[in-house]
Amino acid sequence: MMSPKTGKKKDLTRRHSRIEIAEHWAVALSGLVLVVTGIFELPIAGRYYITGLPGMTWSGDFIFSLKLHYAASVVFVAASLFHVVYHGLQGHTGMLPKKGDLKASVEVIKSFLGRGEEPAFHKYLPEQRLAYAGMAVIIAGLIVSGLIKTYKNVYAPDMSYVLVMWATWVHNAFFVLFVLAFVAHMAAIAIKPNRPMVRSIFTGYISLDYAKARHPLWLDETMPRARTSPPQDDREAPIREFPVQEVPVQEDPGACAACEDAREAADSGHIDSGDDREDSFPDQKP
Repeated sequence: MMSPKTGKKKDLTRRHSRIEIAEHWAVALSGLVLVVTGIFELPIAGRYYITGLPGMTWSGDFIFSLKLHYAASVVFVAASLFHVVYHGLQGHTGMLPKKGDLKASVEVIKSFLGRGEEPAFHKYLPEQRLAYAGMAVIIAGLIVSGLIKTYKNVYAPDMSYVLVMWATWVHNAFFVLFVLAFVAHMAAIAIKPNRPMVRSIFTGYISLDYAKARHPLWLDETMPRARTSPPQDDREAPIREFPVQEVPVQEDPGACAACEDAREAADSGHIDSGDDREDSFPDQKP
């Protein structure tokens, strides 16, 4: 289905910009820190002897874990807001769900099980767009509920108990959903047809052959000639053909007549005298 990757840049096509890569890793790494520190705010580290592991003594310190949680949340919220504002202003809608994505996702899953052919894809798979929408809801829920809890801890310790409880339960529920979504994300990229896309989140590029085979609709939108153009090394230099112009030969009637007389004389064995030759070329002067 896909030709081997040579690793040469001319055999690759850009899938993600540097800004998109930075956004992804800012959200991913800060989100991972939030998950870990959120767990350590519970009495878990000491109970399960995590504090006894080398370099993990801090995990049993609630205040330290809370401060680290706040620091990671600043990066998480900033990266999420930047993502929304930047791509909104740029008019990027490739990750937004489209009509028919659910049905197409079922077809993709069937193809993974060998029960059908994959449809042609745009830049993102239909299940990626659906997962993006789900993750957006989860992140929004985490941010809003987290801000309420932080405001209560920092500015309003006497906040309504009911509101705080609702914010806590909502935050915990979205926390669980975030972890499940992360696990699903890791499982999705582990599927063999999706593995070539892992390169792009580090370098921004994927194999051009892979894009032609699996994302032809995307190439049609961005670089229509890429689907049919052979790799540059395989192209033969075009041979320029120059038209051959035939030049007409102008004949001299007098010269042709003289040549004909000479051939007749040679055939008869008669050699003309000088006077005869003068008569044969009346237009020439001695």
